[in-house]
Order: sequence, then structure tokens, then C-alpha cells
Amino acid sequence: MSIPADLKYTKSHEWIRREADGSVSVGITDHAQDLLGDMVFVENPTLGRHLAAEEECAVVESVKAASDVYAPVAGEVVAVNQDLESAPESINQDPYGAWMFRLMPANPGDIDGLLDAAAYQALVESEGH
Repeated sequence: MSIPADLKYTKSHEWIRREADGSVSVGITDHAQDLLGDMVFVENPTLGRHLAAEEECAVVESVKAASDVYAPVAGEVVAVNQDLESAPESINQDPYGAWMFRLMPANPGDIDGLLDAAAYQALVESEGH
């Protein structure tokens, strides 16, 4: 299982990467895609949507199940990865390269309160997966 040290994580298995323009890219972790299996559909939030922290905002569907994706922090959706509509399996192939959407955080400092790689590793291990 891959858990890059330069990213932040949530308890609901999203990863967050800070981008140069101040936005953050959001996707699901290697652990999450492994549990879900082969992705068959991705529904991203709409551009311009304002999200609250921990708000359900997207859906990933696999051959096993559908799962909600949550906003890691409050902010506005400034980009969506449209490539996932025709190639949802790219999440399985490269979970940290296949970002789902980008947010412009309402309060960039909120990102610091998310899990680091070590804390996310401990969470996954405590779940017994």
C-alpha cells in the first residue's frame, strides 16, 4: 500500500495535495481503491460548487460498491478531472495521479489539521485492513 509522505489524508480515505496556485487536488487513496476494486464510474462535484468540510460531494463506483467522496476542507470547486468520466480505471492504476477535483480552500490553514502519512498509516492499520 502506497502512502506518499508529501500528501495529507482524511479519515474517510481521501488524499489532498497542495498546488502552486493555492488550490488543493483531491482523490481517493491507494487503500480506498484497493478495498473498492475496479472502478467503473466517477461522479465529480460541479465547478463553482461551494463545499463544507466533510460534505459528501462526489461518488466513485466500482464493481463491488458505490462510495461517497467527502470534501477534506471547505472551499470552492475550481476544477474537475473530466478524464475520469471515460477512464475511471485510472484511479486503480495511479490513485495519487488520478485526482478527482480541485478546491480553493476557504481557509488554507485547515489543511494542516488533516492527517499526515504516518497518522493515516496508523488509521489504516487500526481498521485491520
